[in-house]
Amino acid sequence: MVKRVERSLIGTIAKAMFCIVMLSFATIGFAIITLASSLNDAEAVNVSGSMRMQSYRLSHDIQSSSIDYVSHIESFERSLFSPSMQALKHWTVPADIQKDYNDIIIRWQQLKDLLKSDQRAEYLDLVAGFVSQIDVFVYKLQQFSEGKLIKLAWVGGLGLGGVFLVSAFVIIYTRREVVGPLRNLVVASEQVQNRSFDVQLKVTSRNEMAILTRTFNDMANELGKLYHGLENAVNEKTHKLQHANQSLQVLYESSQQLTASRISQENFQALLKQIVSVEGIDAVRLEIDEEAGKGIVLTEGYCDNDCNNDCHEQPLMVDGQPLGRLYWRAGLPCPDKALIDSFVQMLSRAVYFNKAQKQAEQLLLMEERATIARELHDSLAQSLSYLKIQVSLLKRVMTKFEQTPQSEKTADIIKDIDDGLSGAYTQLRELLTTFRLTIKEGNFGRALLEMINQLKEHTSASIELTNNLSSLDLDAHQQVHLMQLIREAVINAIKHADATKIVVECNEVDGDVIVVVEDNGVGFEEHDAKLNHYGLSIMQERAARLHGELAVNSSLNSGCRITLKFKQSKDINVDED
Repeated sequence: MVKRVERSLIGTIAKAMFCIVMLSFATIGFAIITLASSLNDAEAVNVSGSMRMQSYRLSHDIQSSSIDYVSHIESFERSLFSPSMQALKHWTVPADIQKDYNDIIIRWQQLKDLLKSDQRAEYLDLVAGFVSQIDVFVYKLQQFSEGKLIKLAWVGGLGLGGVFLVSAFVIIYTRREVVGPLRNLVVASEQVQNRSFDVQLKVTSRNEMAILTRTFNDMANELGKLYHGLENAVNEKTHKLQHANQSLQVLYESSQQLTASRISQENFQALLKQIVSVEGIDAVRLEIDEEAGKGIVLTEGYCDNDCNNDCHEQPLMVDGQPLGRLYWRAGLPCPDKALIDSFVQMLSRAVYFNKAQKQAEQLLLMEERATIARELHDSLAQSLSYLKIQVSLLKRVMTKFEQTPQSEKTADIIKDIDDGLSGAYTQLRELLTTFRLTIKEGNFGRALLEMINQLKEHTSASIELTNNLSSLDLDAHQQVHLMQLIREAVINAIKHADATKIVVECNEVDGDVIVVVEDNGVGFEEHDAKLNHYGLSIMQERAARLHGELAVNSSLNSGCRITLKFKQSKDINVDED
């Protein structure tokens, strides 16, 4: 049975290939024979065509008594009996062409005798008929040559078409009966290699490929039964151990995130990754609240805008203080509720500890700055106050003296000293106020809002605040420098710009913190001396400590725009005052 089936597949392909060979051989053989028989056709047509010209040339020789008359007769006869013309007597040449050739020879013999006689002038009357006889002969020769070429084209086209059809049949038959089943076997073998044994190849023929396909199907089914039996037995014994081990591992790795000296946003994101890795949890969303500022929203897994509606929610609280919320979307199998509660407690403590860290750092920083402020107040401020009193007493004494040019000059010097002491004392008071800025409970947004509200009490201008920065992303030094820089910029706008509207915007764009303070005041030219004002120079120093850039854009009667931009990077250390 197998041998008979094999002969059906191989025999079909062999017969098709034999047909291709025979068609090619027949076409090529016919072409060779036709081309061989056509070798002298073109020459015969040319020679016979030249005979017409030679006939008229003889007429001209008779009329002109040419000395080449005899040689032209011999030339005509050589053309008439040339090898190419003699080849027309072959059996492959049609009989009517051979008859016309013989008639031309006979007619030439008659005309030749006339040309050699004394009545050669009669040739002039007979030459037209002779040329017409040659024209008919030439026309038949052309038709005979063209007919052979047309037959060659037809035979070549039919042979090529037959080869194409048989080749197309071989290709289609091979792709359907051999290539297709082999490709299916390769794909099925890759599935088996990937431990997918549910393979059932279709059998659409009755050749040896069908036998191979049925054998492969049986083998895959047997392997699948053996593999699934062993796999189920192993999975049943290890599933509980894996689940318990995963829970312990996740809790351990999550607790490691809380051992960092400074808990950052990356630590919270790592905790969320640990939660999503728990079996049965598809996505989580963490929201950390912040008063008067931008809260933190972190997600892990696919969590769209409706995540809050179709997810479970648990609040983050420590000692009754709400810190945020945790949303989580559950799948199958259902996650362990106790494990989720443990994560919520860990996140709550992490948020609370982060705020406590920020508050402790800010308290230390504020205490240090308050100490500096007290030292300045007890030393430099007292000295400046004493000097102001002495200058006032000196002015009173000078008024008692008679007015002279020297006394007027002395009064001007005293006035300059008084103005310098007043300016230094004012700057010292601003510096003391700056050192006494506080940020309560580690909340940058609320401290900034309180500072703006205090400044509103000292001006009739409208001050608008937009804060989209999070305290979690700013360390204590960055917060203090930002507070001081914003306060200095707003005070400059209040004192010098004569503005009716001041806008403060704090944003985070692609990892950059951008702070803009803009007013609609009188402005100044960029080359003006105000660019070297004490307040602007202090702001430039604070921008340098933040490793950022401070841009001041202003022109007369067009207001002023101060822009601070620095990289929000955890690797940058902010210089302290």
